[in-house]
Amino acid sequence: MKTIFIDTSNNKEITVALTSDGKEYVLKQKTDHRKAQAVLPLIEKILQEHNLKLQDLTEIRVNPGPGSFTGLRVGISIANTLGFLLDIPINGKKMVEPVY
Repeated sequence: MKTIFIDTSNNKEITVALTSDGKEYVLKQKTDHRKAQAVLPLIEKILQEHNLKLQDLTEIRVNPGPGSFTGLRVGISIANTLGFLLDIPINGKKMVEPVY
């Protein structure tokens, strides 16, 4: 099982973690108001460091709060988008296809 954890709840720091084969790896980056620009590069970096691709992920976890609304929205939006595109669960739940 390979899981990415995204935490954008802190106003001063973003945390991205990878759990792979029972081991956990963590990257943290100090940030200001530009969280959206920092999360995806951190995810890419942690995956590259462990020779993985997005398609190798089996689950995404995201910190739902408490925290600032905007900060949480960034992390949850990225998790939802990746989960939908990769067809993997987010916080244990799979996305439902939208009805148009």
